[in-house]
Amino acid sequence: MTTYEDRASLTDLTTTAERVRRSVEGVIEGKPEVVRLSLTVLLAEGHLLIEDVPGVGKTMLAKTLARSIDCSVRRIQFTPDLLPSDITGVSIFDQQERDFEFKPGAIFAQIVIGDEINRASPKTQSALLESMEERQVTIDGKSYELPDPFMVVATQNPVEMEGTYPLPEAQRDRFMARVSIGYPSAEAELQMLDVHGAVSPLDDLQPVAHAHDIVKLIEAVRTVHVAEPVRRYAVDLVAATRTHPDLRLGASPRATLHLLRAAKAAAALNGREFALPDDVQSLAVPVLAHRLLPTAQAQLNRRTAEQVVLEILQRTPVPAAPAPASGYPGQLPGANAYGRQPPGARRL
Repeated sequence: MTTYEDRASLTDLTTTAERVRRSVEGVIEGKPEVVRLSLTVLLAEGHLLIEDVPGVGKTMLAKTLARSIDCSVRRIQFTPDLLPSDITGVSIFDQQERDFEFKPGAIFAQIVIGDEINRASPKTQSALLESMEERQVTIDGKSYELPDPFMVVATQNPVEMEGTYPLPEAQRDRFMARVSIGYPSAEAELQMLDVHGAVSPLDDLQPVAHAHDIVKLIEAVRTVHVAEPVRRYAVDLVAATRTHPDLRLGASPRATLHLLRAAKAAAALNGREFALPDDVQSLAVPVLAHRLLPTAQAQLNRRTAEQVVLEILQRTPVPAAPAPASGYPGQLPGANAYGRQPPGARRL
């Protein structure tokens, strides 16, 4: 359990995340909020779905995040003829040993980039279900553990839908967050011409963190404290999606868990050992919107899932910060309102 004396160690670990963030932002210009969300999902042990039009840097973002960390990386180009065994692996009979030998597929990497995931058949897409949720692959009745850390970064184009297979809800629900990069500003696009005009910046990109550094960061995120009012606030937000009249499918309990984990990662990136309602609010749209299905009437009225989540955020009461514990010398006003009880303080 993290104590107040351990706060310095948490700060030291967040410097590693800061190096990764700067490395990615050196390639993806003008999108700091997208880079931060990607790093948040990584530290929260989740998977990221990048959904946007062609040419805005979806695959570039995934590659840059992977190359900024010294870990194993595999890229899968999803096509209609891709087989599930191409992802998970296959058992091949060894003539000399007179036994079957397992040949791992592309999923056996610490960061897996799935490019245009919706171009593969649903049967092939389902090969990712077990690995994304249970972080293992079962072949011929035998389970194989995936490396740690493990993250799937998938991209898809929501505009060109000919010859594609929409992701089933079970697959979308396994992605912790969905992000859209969007077009860059004029200044960022000018800077992109200078940086990307001659050579690709990926050619000179060097890792700034090791895989075991990311594992330590993930362990630090797990220790972030979430007070009971913040947990209840996350539950209330998710529960509101299940009764909203504009939605025919609300968020699942897995969405609540993902929202809480992402909020803890956001708090750790800010150097805090406790989560705030602000962390939950800032992540509600990217974590919840892609799991929701609007009704036919809502679609006719051009109501999007993002708009519904924003409306729910406005209607759901935000928990008031509890009074800080007294008797803790040097405590800033409200600094520990949602944190753990400081050492030696009396619980009221």
